[in-house]
Amino acid sequence: MDADLLAHGLIRSSFVPPAPIQELRDLTRTRKQLVGEIARHTLRIQKTLEDANVKLTQVMSDILGTSGRAILTALVAGETDPHRLADLTRGRLKATRAELVDALHGRMTEHHRFMIQLHLTPIDALTDAVDTIEAHIGAALGPFRAAVSLLTTMPGLSDTTARVLIAEIGTDMTRFPTVGHLISWAGLCPRLDESAGKRRSTRTRRSAPWLKTTLVNAAWAATRKKDSYLRAQFLRIKSRRGAKKAILAVASSMLTAAYFMLRDGVEYHDLGSHHFEQRDKEQLTKRLLQRLRDLGVAVEVKAA
Repeated sequence: MDADLLAHGLIRSSFVPPAPIQELRDLTRTRKQLVGEIARHTLRIQKTLEDANVKLTQVMSDILGTSGRAILTALVAGETDPHRLADLTRGRLKATRAELVDALHGRMTEHHRFMIQLHLTPIDALTDAVDTIEAHIGAALGPFRAAVSLLTTMPGLSDTTARVLIAEIGTDMTRFPTVGHLISWAGLCPRLDESAGKRRSTRTRRSAPWLKTTLVNAAWAATRKKDSYLRAQFLRIKSRRGAKKAILAVASSMLTAAYFMLRDGVEYHDLGSHHFEQRDKEQLTKRLLQRLRDLGVAVEVKAA
């Protein structure tokens, strides 16, 4: 009874994570907050550049990379010549030099320079803090390196995502009676909200925000791998229910796989992109034959 109530969020868990897990959890959550702050300052820099009519974001995917940072530093120092700014780039860019020079034509004022420098200063401090936390995470990860290596065999799970997963759910899966309890605790299953026989809502409940958002981001990455089960599942559900419901289903499948991988100590085994076709082969055959009969076509079927 208590396990069911816990799974549906009606009572609080009395589980106290071990000290190493708690330490890793604090570090990974703090790292995510700091990375989020860097992203927010980066967006403010992009807004300032747009206000100055400098279209740097259209020719560079990362304005805080080596080339982007060199251009921003030069802009703050007072450089306005687009050709000299373009000479500061390093490596290869998707945009041509002509496109880069055209994007750097703007009307940079002293106010814009002040605002860019204002946001670059905390970005540098936050980046140093992230590097420091990364070193502490590496030290705290000692007992869980094998589990992290195991999880990274799944598409979409990088080292960073695997560390967050370990920090949030631990490595002892016995505290979840079934994988369904873990999925429900993570808020990745549809809610059953009915009244008088009418279904009012199937929205997922708000739960485990640190884990849920990480899994959804990992699911988007996993769906980009061709000829994989997760991509096939996403496309299958997306055509009927939309992309948002499909990506939650993929995230749920990834957490299910992680549960059994950690419980049994096995690597990820991809079922393949044709799994659903093979599973539904008999049903598909019946449906197509019925469709032909509806069209008035008599068909004689025999095994190939």
